[in-house]
Amino acid sequence: MLVLNAISDDYENVDQVILRYVVEQLAKLKVAIERPEIVNALGGLIQDGLAKAYLLSGTEPYSTELHGMPPLDAVEEDFKTYFCITKKGIDLLLAGKTDWPFDDEGNLRP
Repeated sequence: MLVLNAISDDYENVDQVILRYVVEQLAKLKVAIERPEIVNALGGLIQDGLAKAYLLSGTEPYSTELHGMPPLDAVEEDFKTYFCITKKGIDLLLAGKTDWPFDDEGNLRP
């Protein structure tokens, strides 16, 4: 759910935003996570139709949807691979917010 939340408002890259966001949130719960787990979670979200992967570019075509999960074994240096939530993912995220451990400001609930 944290990975899904990280991509819920814009296209996001694993190494620029997603990993840092999830690590910061889980640190509040005293839980550690590593990049391969984030990549695996993104693969599962894509497989379940909750997210899509894209190649973004500064020239046309500005975005190209990728079919399936791209290989992301190494940290990207050019930051071209991005992820975004789907309508199905938004519905799931909103439905799960009642059990969410964080408030609207990102603080851990009591």
